[in-house]
Amino acid sequence: MEPREVVVTGGGSGIGYAIAAWFAKAGERVTITGRRENVLAESASLLGARYVPFDASDPAAVEAALAKLPSRVDVLVNNAGGNTDFERPKADDLANVADNWRANFAANVLSAVLVTTAVRPRLADQARIVTIGSIASSKGAGSYGAAKAAVESWTADISRELGPRGITANVVAPGLIENTDFFRGTLTDEYRDGLVAQARNKRAGTMDDVAELVGCLGSPGAGHLTGQVIHLNGGTHLSR
Repeated sequence: MEPREVVVTGGGSGIGYAIAAWFAKAGERVTITGRRENVLAESASLLGARYVPFDASDPAAVEAALAKLPSRVDVLVNNAGGNTDFERPKADDLANVADNWRANFAANVLSAVLVTTAVRPRLADQARIVTIGSIASSKGAGSYGAAKAAVESWTADISRELGPRGITANVVAPGLIENTDFFRGTLTDEYRDGLVAQARNKRAGTMDDVAELVGCLGSPGAGHLTGQVIHLNGGTHLSR
């Protein structure tokens, strides 16, 4: 079988890298994207993948990058994002509140919407779209949680629009995943232990946990699972 074309946004490090590595190991052709070209170049070399540097939340940057992205996309993983509140000063007036909310919306919603819209004409029949969400959409986390909730609503919409072509769209919503830079150094041992205690299996998630689930959803056999939010948190939050 011919290798499929897989695009992973935010694929230079962390969860995105683990996902890209899973598909590369499976023999697929992988393209990783992100804002940091030096990180992408090193990761792509390790993976045996292609890389295309651009800011997924910038319409002009996405448009300019299209010529370098695969002409056919079989699997799109919208992983780019994160909680921008860790990188910005705490809001102390309405203008800052608005800026902080816009930042999380751009990083987590626009990044997925823009890249998916840009490559939509290139999506093969039976393609798979997987977007990384968060337990924060259900548990609450200010503008970040609200942005991830918007990702879920948008995914439900595109699953309906693209479903007639056999294209699926799902969200993987992790809880605590260790050894990433998500918390930007703010995760204390006490807070981590509290999160682990809430899990029914009494452990944190790993990047491999996420990659395995994304790989399953991205497989040719996962054609009847679409429009769903799959929670990956050891039972901390139950989806019923």
